[in-house]
Amino acid sequence: MATKDMFTKNRVCFDMKSKGKMEALDELIDILVKDGVINDSKVFKEAVLKREEEFSTGIGMGIAIPHGKSKSVNVASIAFGKSKDGVDYDSMDGEPAHLFFLIAVPEESSDVHLRALSEISRKLMHSDVRESLMNCSSFDEFIKVFE
Repeated sequence: MATKDMFTKNRVCFDMKSKGKMEALDELIDILVKDGVINDSKVFKEAVLKREEEFSTGIGMGIAIPHGKSKSVNVASIAFGKSKDGVDYDSMDGEPAHLFFLIAVPEESSDVHLRALSEISRKLMHSDVRESLMNCSSFDEFIKVFE
């Protein structure tokens, strides 16, 4: 599955309201629950938090890419969220995160999440891509980054 196919109009939020890390995770998970991707938010959040215990997925440069594999995920998907004000996400560089990509994959998936992580990380290394994402306000503008 191509990374761009893991996004839909229902899985993006251009105006996150969250102020903290847990609140941001809940907001992103809720997007996937409402879209029918996750059938048990608690089980999925536990999988994401287990991953966060290893090290923060706040990778720096204003980016967080939390992810989890769980039996509560129906189909590999990504929720995107943008926070104008930023969220303290325990990022490696100590800066707030503004761009969030929550990757959710079924437990039996092989390396779908690793490919998505790799592609997203590679794209976000470029400041012009990060700037485009910070300035986008529609799904069409957003998805162009991944085409």
